[in-house]
Amino acid sequence: MTGDDRAWRPRLVLASASPRRLELLQQIGVEPDALLPVDLDETPRKTELPRSLAARLAEEKASAAARIASSRPELAGAYIIGADTVVSVGRRILPKCEIVAEAAQSLRLLSGRAHRIHTAVCLITPKGRARHKLVETRLRLKRLSAAEIEAYLGAGEWRGKAGGYAIQGLAGAFAQKLIGSYSAVVGLPLYETMSLLSGEGFPAHVSWSNRV
Repeated sequence: MTGDDRAWRPRLVLASASPRRLELLQQIGVEPDALLPVDLDETPRKTELPRSLAARLAEEKASAAARIASSRPELAGAYIIGADTVVSVGRRILPKCEIVAEAAQSLRLLSGRAHRIHTAVCLITPKGRARHKLVETRLRLKRLSAAEIEAYLGAGEWRGKAGGYAIQGLAGAFAQKLIGSYSAVVGLPLYETMSLLSGEGFPAHVSWSNRV
């Protein structure tokens, strides 16, 4: 996107520090003007379902970033995108793994079975309206040997990942069958995100003619 494009189009904020979500937005020609990650307590509420947790956290991230943006003149009136991904087996929500024991337990649980990935997107418009999309994807991992799990844990890609794996990395070799949105599993459903932006008047396609 050129400087002239940025000069006239509305501002856009991504409420995330995830390099994966930024890369996905850039893949469809959308370049945020700012990244405003927020620190939230992502603990599920009692009896909260996986899809409800994803939707709640996406909106809380977007709302918190919108409050920050409103205090910065260069971002006032910006569009705000928040997203969250939750991995589940049935009603059981798997953690965003921070220690190797969590990742090992998650991988053993997911080995050879199907699970669901719930990715929610919340777009807050310049008028303060919140729009939502939620995508559910089914994914089956191959049956993992103890050696495969150990090797994957040693690679370190599990850190901070819901369910203890990153499909866009080495774990792509474990993905046996996927029904739904690949980009949602990575962290941001591109079709739904573009639909939200375009539906609310953001000129998401403006930079396409400048791409080589």
